[in-house]
Amino acid sequence: MGAHVSRNDFEWVHTEEPHASRRKIILEKYPEIKKLYGYDPLFKWVVTAMVMMQLMMLPLIQYMNWPVLLLVAYCFGGVINHSLMLAIHELAHNLAFGHNRPLHNRLLGFFANLPIGVPVSISFKKYHLEHHRYQGDEVIDVDLPTLVEAKLFCTTGGKLVWLFLQPFFYSLRPLVVRPKPPSPLELINLVIQLFFDAVVVKLFGLRALWYLLLGSFMAMGIHPVAGHFISEHYMFRKGFETYSYYGPLNWITFNVGYHNEHHDFPAVPGRRLPEVKRIAAEFYDDLPQHTSWSSVLYDFVMDPDIGPYARIKRKHFGLKS
Repeated sequence: MGAHVSRNDFEWVHTEEPHASRRKIILEKYPEIKKLYGYDPLFKWVVTAMVMMQLMMLPLIQYMNWPVLLLVAYCFGGVINHSLMLAIHELAHNLAFGHNRPLHNRLLGFFANLPIGVPVSISFKKYHLEHHRYQGDEVIDVDLPTLVEAKLFCTTGGKLVWLFLQPFFYSLRPLVVRPKPPSPLELINLVIQLFFDAVVVKLFGLRALWYLLLGSFMAMGIHPVAGHFISEHYMFRKGFETYSYYGPLNWITFNVGYHNEHHDFPAVPGRRLPEVKRIAAEFYDDLPQHTSWSSVLYDFVMDPDIGPYARIKRKHFGLKS
């Protein structure tokens, strides 16, 4: 199974997460960044175009054999579905229509969710906002791997398997470690998604639904665009818990690579995050950053200093040590 990771515990710290304090300092120097707050008026049209591209693919799937289908799902459909997942990330912050029209954001989330195949848009929001506010909290931040994951997948081969299974861990971990009762909007999300999936099977056959589901699954595992899952918060340099990536894959992922900037200013739409970086360059240029998400995946597997343990954690407030 390869080399064992060098760490046997997470990196525990007693400091607050760094983004709120840095945001305050940056705004004191550059108050004009507040002008970037708001929503992106082009966002809804980009999402609509991506959903329509996937819908136009469905009639073609029935003519593909399985090897071709898998290749198309990995290289094309999965990339679009992953981008739609990141659109749902933007919608969790109400960046399509603004905070004064939350229902519009949720409805667009239902629409963006359709090609992904499984309902995620509402559930993602209620956990993701806690990840921002309580980054690294051992109880609240479900972005953190569990101790079981860290212990089971602690070798080179184990980490590779963990990356393949990452869609399951990322999706199911919140339901296991911090279950919450489903909201009415989650049930609506489920009904809409099941109805859409049934229509896809009825009109285009089961193979078309597999195309959507397998694309979503593969693009969350061993895939270049999935590198952002690891690059964002795994500790590649001791003491640093958030990392940005400024490469070309940002073009198809709503600039999620600008992750320090996003956590510092979650009210800024992804399309404007490069402007945050430009204005406050001295706050970001010297921070550790990634140049390739593919390299991130390779280093995660091959470097014994990196693995599920390589995350900064904080004790939950009020919890005894």
